[in-house]
Amino acid sequence: MRAQLERRRACLEAGHEPLGWKVGFGSPSSLERLALEGPLVGFLTRASLVASGSTVSVGRWTSAVAEPELALYLRADVAGGSSGHEARVAIGALGPALELADVAGPTDDVEEILAGNIFHRAAVLGPESRARAAGSVTGLEARLVRNSRQVARTSDVEALTGEIVGLVRHVAGVLAAFGEKLREGDVVIAGSVVPPLSVSPGDELRFELAPLGAVAVSLEP
Repeated sequence: MRAQLERRRACLEAGHEPLGWKVGFGSPSSLERLALEGPLVGFLTRASLVASGSTVSVGRWTSAVAEPELALYLRADVAGGSSGHEARVAIGALGPALELADVAGPTDDVEEILAGNIFHRAAVLGPESRARAAGSVTGLEARLVRNSRQVARTSDVEALTGEIVGLVRHVAGVLAAFGEKLREGDVVIAGSVVPPLSVSPGDELRFELAPLGAVAVSLEP
């Protein structure tokens, strides 16, 4: 984690704007396999932010993966050790997100995964719904479409990620342990709501999070 945060500081010193944070390997099976008490935490900058509808080149990636996720938009700081109530009221909006990762290393070496920022390459953010302030996920339906064909769907968007309020508290606690802070304005992408999908150049992806909206991206060599 220290190596990852040093990398983040170098990015910021080079002029990259901070965007927020991400979690990974938070599904029940991953937590058990890696003997983790909570998901791994990585960082986001605006350098990896991709507009919905854009095209991303993945031809030189080792193993491209797409992860449809919930994006949490914070309207207040969250300190380490914050209560569930404090974390909940800090969530100002929810929205759909699609993360692209390049699994270019071992998936069983936690230190290496963290130092490499959990394989992150790009994030696509969709519309923010302030009607979902405080993090209510009731009634959300997630649907992932590849090349006009549905490949995954769930109405339990916290089944693989865990409860999102708990995720906010977890991220805040991890950051506090390393001298960082979860801040107002940060975006947290909360982990894949369905199993990650291996993707290839030529794929067109669309993640729909009804009734909040959708994001899309096309992949090229």
